[in-house]
Amino acid sequence: MNKIKYLLISFSLFTLHAQAQEADSLLKALDSGAVATTVDAAFKSTHVVLSHSSETQKKHDLDLRIRHHFGDIGGRFGSAHTLYGLDVASDLFIGLDYGVSDRFTVAVGRSKQDELYNFSGKYRLLRQKTNESMPINMTLFAQMGWVAREPLSDSEFAKYSDRFSYFFQSIISRKLSSRLSLQVMPALLIRRAPEDTRDPENLFSVGFAGRMKITKRLSFIADYTVVNGLSRPKDLTQAYYNPFGVGLEIETGGHIFSLNFMNSEYIVENNFIPNTKKSWSKGGVRFGFTISRNFTLFKSKNEDPDKKSKIY
Repeated sequence: MNKIKYLLISFSLFTLHAQAQEADSLLKALDSGAVATTVDAAFKSTHVVLSHSSETQKKHDLDLRIRHHFGDIGGRFGSAHTLYGLDVASDLFIGLDYGVSDRFTVAVGRSKQDELYNFSGKYRLLRQKTNESMPINMTLFAQMGWVAREPLSDSEFAKYSDRFSYFFQSIISRKLSSRLSLQVMPALLIRRAPEDTRDPENLFSVGFAGRMKITKRLSFIADYTVVNGLSRPKDLTQAYYNPFGVGLEIETGGHIFSLNFMNSEYIVENNFIPNTKKSWSKGGVRFGFTISRNFTLFKSKNEDPDKKSKIY
């Protein structure tokens, strides 16, 4: 609970600082007659470590994304016996994100865990402006998950609707400088028939994420999602932990490659938010990587040569 209070206090101070800057910069803009332009690339990719970022795909851009989570580095299920987790694949994911417009992205993907198929939409509602008339980015994200695997018992998936889960999230970010961006992500997960009857079907969460640019093509990224202690009891039979990940993001032209460490076994929000059962303090940290390749479809013959992708 102290961690949650600390994070909320930090975000409140960040918001107050942003509002003070907004008022000051707006007065300056009115005096100078400056024209507002959008602030691009608060984040370099549409994802951070585990969580989505506020970025959307550029119109007609198709992003092929491959993600891999290995097993525990240490603890009971790690160490040299599993080559520090590299012998084990806890989850694999492949997906496609397509930019219908610069503001609206649709996506489909499939992960190994539960043979989960996900279908999502992402809409950029607000965009940060250079003159502070709009100090933040706000992106709305919705995702449906469908479990395709066979039931493990006769009672599992008693109703076919039990196979579906729904995730709704508001992603609010701000690019504080050319090197630092932060975001906060309140969300709601709706699912059916959790393993513990005392575990709520509707789970609220609040995520925090950031990106610190180190060099022109290298950045440090991190995200942390608070779910336990909000709408979920702390004394469930199964111990659950808040997902936390850190990583290095490497940009190579049309590629984004990230090397990550996290405690979550799973990749998609519908799985990792309710089902993270590993702890950083108990050796439950694992290595993972993401490869993202961006393709531009239906390229205009009269495209402005100075126009660049917002993400790449």
